Amino acid sequence: MAKNILDSIEPRTKGLIFDLDGTLVDTMPLHYEAWKETAKKFGFDNYSMEDFLFYAGMPARNIVPLLNKKYSLNIDPSKFRIERAEYFLNYIDRVTVIEPVFSIVQKYSGKLPIAVGTGSSRIVADLVLNRTGIARYINALVTADDVINHKPHPETFLKCADAIDIEPEYCQVFEDANLGIQAAKSAGMMVTDINDYLSLPPQNKGKH
Repeated sequence: MAKNILDSIEPRTKGLIFDLDGTLVDTMPLHYEAWKETAKKFGFDNYSMEDFLFYAGMPARNIVPLLNKKYSLNIDPSKFRIERAEYFLNYIDRVTVIEPVFSIVQKYSGKLPIAVGTGSSRIVADLVLNRTGIARYINALVTADDVINHKPHPETFLKCADAIDIEPEYCQVFEDANLGIQAAKSAGMMVTDINDYLSLPPQNKGKH
């Protein structure tokens, strides 16, 4: 039986920061389908779960150039990003919260400041947060549109800390993906890998 994630809150934590996809919401199978469909539309039929997981935490505009180099492709990152977002939005009604992690948000809302730091675009993140009802519990949102350097760079989480006015060392980050965990550690924050507490399918390790 998985440990109770509510017991993971550190005594010195003054602010909570959550990744979104694969941490607060179970969107990863939907994101993977959107990536596969978009890649196919651009003539790339071999996009795999391995690729999806390898680039976990990076926004699409950064991943596409890497895929272009790896597979000798010539996909326009901006056009791909727009198409992929449209595919994902077709699945928006299927998005659900990851209940154990969401329970932390519900328990500490109004007691500790709460931020979400995600590699998703603001449009998509806002839709997901509002659709699932999470939006009303959080104090700040930092998306891929708000930073120059994406995970594993710490900028996303440092901006979250600044937005909730808590020093990084007193922030506790909840993440599911390796790049996000690296980003939190680089920011000098406490970090909880939710996979240590939850029984989730492997695809939840990635997000784009």
